[in-house]
Amino acid sequence: MTTATELMQENVSASLDENIQRMNRILGVDKSFDVICRRYEFAGVRCALYFIDGLVKDDILQLIVQRLASLEPGDLAPDPVARLLHTEVGYLEVELLSQLGPLVTGVLSGPLALFVDGAEQALLIDARTYPARQPEEPDIERVVRGARDGFTETLIFNTALTRRRVRDPSLRIEYLQIGRRSKTDVCLAYLEDVADGRLVEMLRERLNSFDLDGLPMGEKTLEEFLFRHHWNPFPLVRYTERPDVAAVHLLEGHVLIYTDTSPSVMITPTTLFHHVQHAEEYRQKPVVGAYLRWVRFIAILASVLVPPLWLLFVLEPELTGPRWDFIRPDEAKPLSIFWQFFLADLGVDVLRMAAIHTPSSLATAIGIVAAILIGQVAVDVGLFTNEVILYIAIAAIGTFATPSYELSLASRLVRLFLLVAVALFRLPGLVGALLLIFVVLASTRSLNMPYLWPLLPFHGSALLDVLVRAPVPAKRRRPSAISPQDPDRVKQ
Repeated sequence: MTTATELMQENVSASLDENIQRMNRILGVDKSFDVICRRYEFAGVRCALYFIDGLVKDDILQLIVQRLASLEPGDLAPDPVARLLHTEVGYLEVELLSQLGPLVTGVLSGPLALFVDGAEQALLIDARTYPARQPEEPDIERVVRGARDGFTETLIFNTALTRRRVRDPSLRIEYLQIGRRSKTDVCLAYLEDVADGRLVEMLRERLNSFDLDGLPMGEKTLEEFLFRHHWNPFPLVRYTERPDVAAVHLLEGHVLIYTDTSPSVMITPTTLFHHVQHAEEYRQKPVVGAYLRWVRFIAILASVLVPPLWLLFVLEPELTGPRWDFIRPDEAKPLSIFWQFFLADLGVDVLRMAAIHTPSSLATAIGIVAAILIGQVAVDVGLFTNEVILYIAIAAIGTFATPSYELSLASRLVRLFLLVAVALFRLPGLVGALLLIFVVLASTRSLNMPYLWPLLPFHGSALLDVLVRAPVPAKRRRPSAISPQDPDRVKQ
């Protein structure tokens, strides 16, 4: 007995009844309430229409059916399919298909499939509509001034928001479907005369080589297949929900990956320094943007280094001398300083997860109660010292000041690793752990880009642009590490 998978490899039959029988079996029309098969007779020609309830624009469907129902016998002669395609179906997005497989995939994606008796081709009418929210400002990439629109879970909305900002004829948005069962829509976006052709081809080959059943977690599943550095905590791809940020990276020569059902767009390739920049820096004057950037750098470094450094100074008082005795706790507690840090750090993560799972109207209240009440009680009962609460608070604030959520999670793991190294080996442990982290970063590559560029390999002007937010007119060249075809941004 022929299976549904084998039926999808067959061509459209000239017999409408045979096509209906095969499509009903593949789609499970009698078993799934939302898979609709309607039989009609237009101008004396028998037809069958397949669609998914809820994924079709009802008004477009109604107009098409009304138009075809008004035809007189003989209006579709001598070639019904050609007449429907070129004359009677006035909707713009229509194509002819001769295989059942693409027709089934099309119907499950939202378009209508129209079969005509006696024709060995069927019409696929793209009159789909998806449940979608309107573009709104992303929660984790807010700015004081600037655009308030953001990507949504609908792919076509996201590509349109990008096209609105980059009206370049060389902008290419290639369409792919990934997943044997999910058939997830994925787009590869780049400027054809700017982006490195080898990078585009590498990503295209990797995306086309995926042999998995679906993308249940959207772009995150794609990331794990593309980069494969599963045990490296540092993010090798940057996510953004802002169309203006995506447009900036397109103009620099990056390649973007859009995934349907996800409001996050992947920017490739990226370095460590891409994850510490924020759109707010470019919405202010250059000197203000440079100040904001340095404040952010200090906060990120403090979140990683302040707790292990303070732990080292407590464990090795001779490193600081008596002048710095005031930074050490006045009295011993039942728990060692290391375990106080460890438990407090875990507590911050628990509170963060609790806030995520709490209704937004209560999340702020829970954060305030946890930060003030629990912390104060922990000190009063003698579990923690005041200094531990202070330095964990500094670390938490620095973590939340990190623009990239993925980098902030990596920073937490690095901080815990440094605390363990200091607790075990004191100063040699801290130095060794920092050297190990630096070696890992220096040996990491994001696709074809060194992760520490422009620090390693050294590029003076690019590093200066990372450290100091330069005026936009001064950015005359694109990042050389991306190997852009057109290196000049400002033409003389």
